[in-house]
Amino acid sequence: MPSPSQQINLGPSSDPSAKPSDFHFLKVIGKGSFGKVLLARHRTDDQFYAVKVLQKKAILKKKEEKHIMSERNVLLKNVKHPFLVGLHYSFQTADKLYFVLDYINGGELFYHLQRERCFLEPRARFYAAEIASALGYLHSLNIVYRDLKPENILLDSQGHIILTDFGLCKENIEPNGTTSTFCGTPEYLAPEVLHKQPYDRTVDWWCLGAVLYEMLYGLPPFYSRNTAEMYDNILNKPLQLKPNISNSARHLLEGLLQKDRTKRLGCADDFVEIKNHVFFSPINWDDLNAKKITPPFNPNVTGPNDLRHFDPEFTDEPVPSSIGCSPDSALVTASIKEASEAFVGFSYAPEMDSYL
Repeated sequence: MPSPSQQINLGPSSDPSAKPSDFHFLKVIGKGSFGKVLLARHRTDDQFYAVKVLQKKAILKKKEEKHIMSERNVLLKNVKHPFLVGLHYSFQTADKLYFVLDYINGGELFYHLQRERCFLEPRARFYAAEIASALGYLHSLNIVYRDLKPENILLDSQGHIILTDFGLCKENIEPNGTTSTFCGTPEYLAPEVLHKQPYDRTVDWWCLGAVLYEMLYGLPPFYSRNTAEMYDNILNKPLQLKPNISNSARHLLEGLLQKDRTKRLGCADDFVEIKNHVFFSPINWDDLNAKKITPPFNPNVTGPNDLRHFDPEFTDEPVPSSIGCSPDSALVTASIKEASEAFVGFSYAPEMDSYL
């Protein structure tokens, strides 16, 4: 991938080399609020990609265009990190936006947790370390992730963590900066977000604590089927830790799931505090970031067409025929024209010489 300095921001459709018909869309592999993620093969270079296709109409209806542009900006900054999904290019048609991303087929962490209920501590430690490394990198770019959950954590074909879905990221948050948008996923919301108070990057460390707890115990820390009760638990119930984990894991969870963000692990020195915690003492962080540590679980995929780790609920669904074609210009309505103006600057392609 090119370095950020080589990247150029192209206006809509100014990359003539990218259009839906360049891809052979093979399978639906995921779904979100604004569209679908599809496995696609590029017709020219035969490479496999995950293509996230979003409906502009749905985004505008929910006034989410800022989040989508933010997701694109964050993806462009991810080129350097081993545990963040990479963007190859983005383009748009009159009614849809397309993100062409790394294809990761080891399955969602959520899928593996559901199948195995919980993980042994060494495996949970390995995943937590790779996730923490990715979050620390985002924080170093003044980006708060805000939506860490097992569904947004993928395993690659070797079993390494890949963080995906940057739609809720908040850019330009300085080390002591705060933001106040209420967003996230109910089970993983930090108390300060629920209180609608300003919050900072430590919100990501709370979420890391919630995901680590779930990996070790099988459910998020304050879980209840009743959302109101769960919110009350997050705000008021003391953290309860069953005795089947090590003292260092217990100490880390207590530090990350500290309800007062000013006392939470990571509040003073961010990732450095997490990295230096005794729970992570078996981890050599240089080796981790160089992917020199053998993952504790190998998804054993045979190749790009091996979809065993994707939910059949997605893969059994037919690929919509509209995905791979541009709308007929005669059908471009006023609302579609308005949509194209909302996403100026979305399209991106690396400079061609960066591939030479």
